[in-house]
Amino acid sequence: MSRYGAPRWAGVVLVSMVIGVGLGLAAPSTSPVGEAPALSDLTRTSPTVWVAHLSGLAAGYVAIVLIALMSRWPLLERRIGTGRLIRWHARGGRLVVALILVHAAFATMAWASMRHLELGASALAVVRMPGVGAATVGLAAMLIIGVASIRAARRRVRYEVWQTIHLLGYLAVALGLAHQLAGPDLAGRPPLQVAWAVLYIVVFGLAVHYRVLVPARGALRHRLRVSEVTREADDTVSIMVTGHHLDELGIEPGQFLRWRFLSANTVLAALPFSLSAPPTRQQLRLTVKAAGDGSRALQTIEPGTRVVVEGPYGRLTGSRRRRPNVVLIAGGIGITPLRVLFETLPLPDGGDLLLLYRTEPGRVLFRDELDALAQRRGARVRYLLRGDRGQLTGAFLLGRVPDLIERDVFICGPPAMTAAVGAELVRLGLPRAQLHIEALTF
Repeated sequence: MSRYGAPRWAGVVLVSMVIGVGLGLAAPSTSPVGEAPALSDLTRTSPTVWVAHLSGLAAGYVAIVLIALMSRWPLLERRIGTGRLIRWHARGGRLVVALILVHAAFATMAWASMRHLELGASALAVVRMPGVGAATVGLAAMLIIGVASIRAARRRVRYEVWQTIHLLGYLAVALGLAHQLAGPDLAGRPPLQVAWAVLYIVVFGLAVHYRVLVPARGALRHRLRVSEVTREADDTVSIMVTGHHLDELGIEPGQFLRWRFLSANTVLAALPFSLSAPPTRQQLRLTVKAAGDGSRALQTIEPGTRVVVEGPYGRLTGSRRRRPNVVLIAGGIGITPLRVLFETLPLPDGGDLLLLYRTEPGRVLFRDELDALAQRRGARVRYLLRGDRGQLTGAFLLGRVPDLIERDVFICGPPAMTAAVGAELVRLGLPRAQLHIEALTF
């Protein structure tokens, strides 16, 4: 098995997920715990019971899918892309919380109806059911994560703290499993309980493997340390990291790693940064702009600091190229992966490689390197130093690149820029297969 290859049992997760879907479809045939009538009978006269059971199973299934999306499994990271996985995870998290709240409300109403209780008394009775107390604690943890993820709150919470809060999600999902196994849909049906438990075990196993075991093994193997820190701008540094056997990481130009610097101010978070130079067997370079507490702390990181990496991740690589001519469009610190592609993308005979780099005056990174690469490779670089993203309109782009829709286009930069430019290119007729975007959203 390679450094980042899937463990042999990983494929089981796909079968387990199919089983999970089957269990969700089987929900109407199950029976509630206790002395209540069979659900198949109740659903004919009580839609409330049906909604309670279906929303509960759906919440449990979606929750474990979200864990799978964030497991760092290379099969998902490379086929789907980290940015898209993060967006799906964020939307799915809101869906899970909504489903749980619907489940709790309808379960309380259904029990009140069946037992002829007031809603308050029914809620107390439901909480005392097997596993419901644990699930309630899990819901509270999910609500804490949800509040911390609201945009206004996110601006006030350090990235490291926000990332630590998200670890509560694993606890919340595990506590929910206790309720599901003891709940009315699976209790008394051992084959279904085992299948549902296997789904959870396999997905949690993927997360532990790729988020804990692989980085730990890599730390022992590669022994990474900061060797040099170079000031690129007032708020930007390049960090040189050296180690052993770094070719085994399998990094493709354009990809990023999650970096954990083992100093007092940075150890809590694994921060995502692209390489800003092609990797070698013993050396990696990343370039960091001070945009948050973690990246600000890295501005003064000391040489000799140990480093642990996860990855590589990302799909902004030359392997996605379809056409001989290429345009690279960089915004701000988004130049880092595109600077690597500018150096490494093959140039076939007669092929053209153009880099459009939009940034502020006085904040051009790697200018000497880019100019030297352009001259050496017969490529072109254009610095767009004035105006805002309106400078990258369709008319502007076609004026600079008349054959734009015949090219591959790679874009990296702030989300607003990448979204606007990507939409403009699609409007101009650029096939989506030729459009490759990495937004700096994580």
